[in-house]
Amino acid sequence: MTERKPNNGLMQPNIPVGIVGYGAYVPRYRLPASEISKMWKDGVGGVPIEEKAVNGLDEDVITMSIEAARNTMDRAQIDPQAIRAVWVGSESHPYAVKPTSATVAEAIGAVPNTQAADWEFACKAGTEAMQAAIGFVGSGMADYALSIGMDTAQGRPGDALEYTAAAGGAAVLIGRADESVAIINGSYSYVSDTPDFWRRAHANYPSHGDRFTGEPAYFKHVMGAAEALMDALDRKPDEYDWAVFHQPNAKFPMRVGKMLGFTTEQLKPGLLSPRIGNTYSGSTMIGLTAVLDVAEPGDRILMVSYGSGAGSDAFDLEVSDLIEESRHRAPTTEEYIARRTEIDYATYSRYREKIKMK
Repeated sequence: MTERKPNNGLMQPNIPVGIVGYGAYVPRYRLPASEISKMWKDGVGGVPIEEKAVNGLDEDVITMSIEAARNTMDRAQIDPQAIRAVWVGSESHPYAVKPTSATVAEAIGAVPNTQAADWEFACKAGTEAMQAAIGFVGSGMADYALSIGMDTAQGRPGDALEYTAAAGGAAVLIGRADESVAIINGSYSYVSDTPDFWRRAHANYPSHGDRFTGEPAYFKHVMGAAEALMDALDRKPDEYDWAVFHQPNAKFPMRVGKMLGFTTEQLKPGLLSPRIGNTYSGSTMIGLTAVLDVAEPGDRILMVSYGSGAGSDAFDLEVSDLIEESRHRAPTTEEYIARRTEIDYATYSRYREKIKMK
């Protein structure tokens, strides 16, 4: 592992760790942005994405998390009884009081000798679960910990968020470095009290601060975390083969990448929002799975999440030789994206229960 600098906020475990297995899930239904624009006649000249993924009537954060977790386990090829934590980060857990994580742990065969918990921090709930898993495994308390970022399509009818709020996400299994397809060299978190996006108890839809969500929210935090991590590890943008940033729309990750000194080519594989929308807690993690599907041994990856409220988690990863034999054991992220069924706004409204019958 890279030698750490003292007292600079860099987080590195005592035991080298990495990603032993990974898996994505994207529901098949797609709502074109043109359907939303046509419905609300909002006069938008251009739309922030092409279309977004929408979960069906029989899908929620639990069922989608199970699919991503099973793909992860297929790649990892380990006994689920060895997993000592199952953590699910989401803004749209199906129950207010009943853990998503316990159901996922039961479905993959990790119970009863495991810890389970649900995580929340807007769109970075999945990556904060990753950081906790790094500490859990890196301290020697566990051999494996499973972290998931997953959400369903949210957004008030007619609101700008309705264009981008989508469904899907990803899971990663953290284990020791010598078993990993990607070694985690370090992580860094950058947090402040910036109320750019929120949802109060009992509210059906989230609220947001419009352009305030860009500055000083998204860009300040993503850049702060990325620059601090690269400085701590003495890295430059051109030393990375790939970069993945949280993607609330198509413009923000491209802009922040350019501001940091990354090229379009470095961002392309992980930039999924134009085709599937913003999957919230799973947005950055699913971008990482798309990169791991094409990365070669020795490739370096920078991943930076963002969660409103506000904070960013940055990760430095290096792909290992084990990636070649692992990635073909489960469907790729691109295969999920290609598997699509287009729906209209009326069907979307029914699937997302936007029409209340009582």
